[in-house]
Amino acid sequence: MQTCSKCNALSPDAARHCISCQADLIEFSTAAVALKRFQGNSRVHHIILSVAEDACPACQELQGAYTKENTPHLPVEGCSHANGCRCFYQPVLTEIFP
Repeated sequence: MQTCSKCNALSPDAARHCISCQADLIEFSTAAVALKRFQGNSRVHHIILSVAEDACPACQELQGAYTKENTPHLPVEGCSHANGCRCFYQPVLTEIFP
């Protein structure tokens, strides 16, 4: 399931628009917004794509650290888990304190 960052409604992984407010989920899902913030943050060196312990093979294959430019978008295309894609991003920081 994808969460809309504008209205917090849940939409299926395959949806391109929020089922409630019709926002473009490619741009406004919470995962897409997080990725954009990490990519724009100079202290983020890499982005880790983390997966659940019982993730499907498609998600398990993508688990790992990526450069900011090459991070895969979520939800993972081809995710076959019954509850949908449950992957998320984690930043790898170059410095912790300003």
